[in-house]
Amino acid sequence: MAELLEPAVEGHNAQRVALCIEYNGSSFNGWQSQKSQDVATVQETLESALAKVANHPVKLTCAGRTDTGVHGIGQVVHFDFDNPRSEEAWVRGGNSHLPDTVSVRWARQVSQDFHARFSASARRYRYIIYNNAVRPALLSKLVTPHYIPLNEKAMHEAGQQLLGENDFTSFRGATCQSSTPMRNVQALSIKRQDDFVIMDIQANAFLLHMVRNIAGTLMEIGEGGKPVSWAGEVLAMKDRTQAGATAPPDGLYLAGVVYPDEFDLPESPEGPVILGF
Repeated sequence: MAELLEPAVEGHNAQRVALCIEYNGSSFNGWQSQKSQDVATVQETLESALAKVANHPVKLTCAGRTDTGVHGIGQVVHFDFDNPRSEEAWVRGGNSHLPDTVSVRWARQVSQDFHARFSASARRYRYIIYNNAVRPALLSKLVTPHYIPLNEKAMHEAGQQLLGENDFTSFRGATCQSSTPMRNVQALSIKRQDDFVIMDIQANAFLLHMVRNIAGTLMEIGEGGKPVSWAGEVLAMKDRTQAGATAPPDGLYLAGVVYPDEFDLPESPEGPVILGF
C-alpha cells in the first residue's frame, strides 16, 4: 500500500479529523508503516481502510507509535481530507473496511491547529500481568503470564521513586531515537485484581521500551529478588544494563492520550472489563 504514504490533501479546502483507535497488536509488526509490503502494520491497515471512505489516500499521524505485539485502547490519530464526511461515516465506514483486530472508536472533526502527537499533554499506558502458576489460554497475547508470585505493594512503593522529571536512560531502549532521555512521569500505580497485577503509568511522553523496561524492573522487585530501593538506584545509575529485563509486549496497552480541553475530544473509551480496564 505504498501509494497511501503520500500526503493526501493540501490547500484551503483541507479539513482535519481526529480518530480514537483500538487494536490488538498481536498480529501486527507495530504501529508504523514499513518499507516491506509483506509486513502488516496498524498504520498501513488503517490508512487503507480510511482511504476507501475518503475516496483518496490518507496519511495518518498518531499520538504514540507502539511496538510489535503492543495493543491500543485509546490511540489517537489525525489526518486531512477534502471530501466532506460525517463523524459517523468515519467510524462506521472505517470499521466496515477494517479487520476484526482494529476498530475506530470515535471520530471528531478538529481544527488545523490540532496535532495528534504535538498537541498531546500526556500519554497513559497499562501493563497487565497474569500472576498465576498456569498460563491463561483465552488471554494468550493479551496479558503477560508470570509464574512467580508478585508482591504488588512492594512494586507500587518502588514505582513512586520514578515519579517526576528524570533522566530515564536506565529504562531506554538501545535504538531509541529521542534527542533527550528526560521524561516526566506524572503517575505510576500498581494494583492487584485477583490474579491480575496491573501497572498504570502516565507521562508527558515515553522513550522506546520505557514502560516495558520499568515493568521488568518492578517485577524483579515484586519477586523479592531486589529491594524496593533498587528502582531509585537504577534510575540514578543512568545505565540500561543495570535495570531489569525488558518485559514482553503482550500485556502492554496504550490506554489513552490527554489533550487540552480546548480541543473538546471525547474521553478515551474504557477497555474490556476482563482486562481490568
